[in-house]
Amino acid sequence: MQARVSDARAPGFWPLAIVFALFVLFLYGPMLTIFVLSFQGPEGGLTLPMRGLSLHWFRQLAQGLGTVDIGAAFRRSLLLGSVVMACTVVLSLLAGLAFRKRLRGGDALFYVAIASLIMPSIIVSLGIGLEFRLVDGGIKAALAALGAQDTLDNYGSALGLLTSALGAHLTWTLPFGLLIMFAVFNRFDRSYEEAARDLGATPWQAFRHVVLPLIGPSVVGVGMFGFTLSWDEIARTSQAIGDVNTLPLELQGLTTTVTTPAIYALGTVTTVVSFLVMGLTVGLVLWLRRRQVRGQG
Repeated sequence: MQARVSDARAPGFWPLAIVFALFVLFLYGPMLTIFVLSFQGPEGGLTLPMRGLSLHWFRQLAQGLGTVDIGAAFRRSLLLGSVVMACTVVLSLLAGLAFRKRLRGGDALFYVAIASLIMPSIIVSLGIGLEFRLVDGGIKAALAALGAQDTLDNYGSALGLLTSALGAHLTWTLPFGLLIMFAVFNRFDRSYEEAARDLGATPWQAFRHVVLPLIGPSVVGVGMFGFTLSWDEIARTSQAIGDVNTLPLELQGLTTTVTTPAIYALGTVTTVVSFLVMGLTVGLVLWLRRRQVRGQG
């Protein structure tokens, strides 16, 4: 006679379940509150209870919030996040491939690459901003020495969205990408690649048709990390972006001037974009896995 498995919960189940539920509420409660308050009516305020239910504050957000150009900030953040994502994927993938072999000085290079994770973000931002200001000084001195007065008069700054801000964001996203790709290649079965080479495939063909499909979901995950980390970044951007602002910086500034639920509507929009990116990533990963299974079948 088979022994029956008891369905009774362990004594510690409910206390742990309550602690976990409180943790989830603490983690996502503020976000849900922002979502709810952003759908208030025209008489709505910044606190509960809600006053009406409408899309009024989203329409006001589309019309603009004072002198702040939300649309331009949104496009800048989207552009920067996309470029950071592409750079993170490419550099992490290339580094993962390179570190499959033992490199002289590889350990030191690895620690240098991930050192920015333990540095305070504002210090990294200040350092990059100072570095580019020194570059500005050198360029201006060189232009003055060459007598290029017209170019000097029209020269602005090397600080910018796709220069200093890009570098600042990569100090945050690239270490995560490297760690993920190193973990992927550490458990990668190279026999598949060797079999492709034995069948006459070139190194590029083996990478394209064998290696890349196998690690495709991880590459997509690295891209998602790169975009979402860049999309929400404030501290590393603040001192390194120059005279323009990304959407998170505009949102931070608006918290001291906007006293209507329009600020909640903006927070809802930015959060929805993050969730859309994550949803598209999950869908792409599932599609790649199904394709991989069909290929093996």
